[in-house]
Amino acid sequence: MRLKIAFVGFRHSHIFSLYDMVSKRDDLEIVGVCEEDVEKSLLSMRSDIKITDTDFDKMLSRVECDAVAIGDYYSKRGSLAIKALKVNKHIIVDKPLCTSLAEWQEINELATSKNLKVGCMFELRGAAEILKARDLILNNQLGKIVQIQFSAQHAILLNSRPQWYFEQGKHGGTINDIGSHAIDIIPWMTNLEYKKTIAARNWHALGLGSEYFRDAAQIMLELSNGCGVLGDMSYSATDSLKSPLPTYWRFTIWGTSGMLEFRVGDNKLYFYKNGNEKVEVIDNLPGTDMDYLNSFLRDINAQKVDLNTDVVLESAKKTLELQYFADNQR
Repeated sequence: MRLKIAFVGFRHSHIFSLYDMVSKRDDLEIVGVCEEDVEKSLLSMRSDIKITDTDFDKMLSRVECDAVAIGDYYSKRGSLAIKALKVNKHIIVDKPLCTSLAEWQEINELATSKNLKVGCMFELRGAAEILKARDLILNNQLGKIVQIQFSAQHAILLNSRPQWYFEQGKHGGTINDIGSHAIDIIPWMTNLEYKKTIAARNWHALGLGSEYFRDAAQIMLELSNGCGVLGDMSYSATDSLKSPLPTYWRFTIWGTSGMLEFRVGDNKLYFYKNGNEKVEVIDNLPGTDMDYLNSFLRDINAQKVDLNTDVVLESAKKTLELQYFADNQR
């Protein structure tokens, strides 16, 4: 029996990757495609995706489905998720899950009380470099992890960036936007928990002319073993550079036994081990079938999985708390 999924909201291109993953699987069926603002959606990019509904409430009452996939603009996602959960649908959402702690609380209560599953498009968990780094760390090759720095700078790409980023109340913050990946990855990669927020800031760096979109953000955290985390998640990368960008998901991790450095997409890691005179280059990394969709489906089927509903919800809460911390700095 195939699991039936309905899609709602095509306001960010990320949702297309999930649509394509679902459409290629024999065990899944797309039973509805809803876009409530067709003119502002990105569906003109995909002539193969046919809209079935323009009213989400009506689609929920009309279409028989098991789960709803959500890709609307950021501040609308929470309300769509809540509507789906209220009628007993599992949800899988492009990050971020929502943009307010009040929405998060309602999502958490509904998912818990109804035993519904919440998935999120955390594709970095399938990155070969992060999987290898996790293997080295958990097998104690770096010793105690004492410092982590990461850079997640994106290009702003004004010619193709959705315009809702710059509109009042629709984006919800750069930490909640970009930083959600890092907040998910770091505890999974290190088996450490977040202990304390030391600092968080977001601000207008590029002079883009929008008072509502703060394009630069930085955080400073402490993990459960005392490890310090410094991160930059901004839209400061040069537009003219071709991908992959040199500061796009670049990690440096220090341990008592050495240092590890890598960038997602390079297919290699640099391991500076104490006692060795030369850097060890770890390359030819194996591929993986790990992805957020498989995790979501296994979670629905009550199978043990690292990226489960509890993890998704806890990660979303921590990211929202960081965004709130940054938004309220003077």
